[in-house]
Amino acid sequence: MDLELSPIVNVVVDISPKSAARKGFNVALILGPSQIIPQNERVRIYTNASQLLTDGFGMDSAEYKAAKLYFAAVSSPRKLAVGAKYSGDSDIVKAAAACREANAEWYPIVPLGATDKEIEALADWAETASPATVLAYTTSTTNNLQATTTADADDDEDTIGIFRRLKAKDYMRSIGLYCGQKDTPDAMAALMGYAMGQNRRTRESAFTLDSKHLPGVNPDDLTESQVQYAAGDRNTAGGNGNVYVRRADAYNLVEHGEMADGSYFDEVLMIDMFKNDITLAVMDLLYRMPKVPNTDTGVKSIVNVINGVCENYVSMGFIGAGEWNGGNVMDLTNGTLLPNGYLVQHESVEDQSQADRDARIAPPIYVCLKTTGAIHYVTIEVKVNR
Repeated sequence: MDLELSPIVNVVVDISPKSAARKGFNVALILGPSQIIPQNERVRIYTNASQLLTDGFGMDSAEYKAAKLYFAAVSSPRKLAVGAKYSGDSDIVKAAAACREANAEWYPIVPLGATDKEIEALADWAETASPATVLAYTTSTTNNLQATTTADADDDEDTIGIFRRLKAKDYMRSIGLYCGQKDTPDAMAALMGYAMGQNRRTRESAFTLDSKHLPGVNPDDLTESQVQYAAGDRNTAGGNGNVYVRRADAYNLVEHGEMADGSYFDEVLMIDMFKNDITLAVMDLLYRMPKVPNTDTGVKSIVNVINGVCENYVSMGFIGAGEWNGGNVMDLTNGTLLPNGYLVQHESVEDQSQADRDARIAPPIYVCLKTTGAIHYVTIEVKVNR
C-alpha cells in the first residue's frame, strides 16, 4: 500500500484573499433626457459613440453628440457612462443620485442642457456625494463674461453668472466651461474626455486641463476682458470658470482648468484617488493578515503600504521632491526638503491611552505630500546687447 507523504512533508497552500477592485477614476457620466435606457437600469457603459446609435439614440440626441465629443479626445478615453433623467424624477439631483446608486464606477457627472438652477442644485449635491464626485458643466449664459444683466439668464434674479455664484459658495467639486457655440452646447464632455483618457495611472500620466485642445469644439471669439472676467489670468482670479479660446491664430485651448473655489481639477482628482488608494491598501492589509499587532512594528506595516501608494503617485508625476511648507508635523518642519516628495509618520504606541489600546485603535498616522503642481504661465525676459 502506498502511504501519503503528508505526515512527513505537509504543504499547506494559503491563497490570499482578492483585494477590492480599484476604482479607476477614469469614467465620466453624461446625464441626459432621452428615455432609451430602461429606468430599472438607469446607467449603461459604452466604449464608443456608435454604440449609442445601436441602442437607439438618435444622431441629433444630446447624448450622442456629447459622446462623440468625449471619445474624440486625443487621450482616448476607454469608457463612458450614460445616465437618464426620467419624467418621474422630481429634479435633476434625484436623477444624479439614482445614477450613482445604479453605478459607482463613474467620477465626473456632465449634465446635458442643464439650466443654471439645475447646475447649482447639482453643485450642492456634488460637494457631499459619496463616492466622491465632481460636477462638470457647460454654460452659455453671457452673464459669466461681464457684470451686466443679460436676457439669456435663467430668471430675473440671475444677474450673477453661475461661475461667480458657485465661487461665492467656495465649491471645490464643480468645474464649469463657458461655450457659446450652438452646435456644441455640452462642450464640457470633450474636456472630461481628455481628463478621463489621460488618467491612466501610468508613469508620468499626471496632467492639467490648462491649454488643452478640444477636438470637435470651436473656440469662442471672446475679448481679453471677457476671458479675464470668466476665467481670470496670472494676476486675477476672475470667476474661477473656464473658457475655450483661440490664441495667436494657432492655438485653440482651454483656460485654465479651475474648480469654482480656485483649486485645479487635476489636484482634486488626484487627491480623491490617493485617498481611495490608501484606504483600500490599508484595508487589504487588515483583511489579508491574521492580525496587525498594535505595536510599533505593526503600525510600521501600515506605514509601509501607505509608502507603496505614495511611490505610485511619484511615478505618475503627481508627487515630487520639494521643500515642505505645510506647517510642522511631528518631526517634519517648514523648510525641510522632502527628497521623495512625501513622508509618512506615526505616533508611538507607547504614547497611546489605555482606552485606545483597549479599543484596538492604531496611533495617528500622518501623510505629508509635496505635489508637483503645473506651469500655466511663463515669463521670459530677453536681454540683447549690441
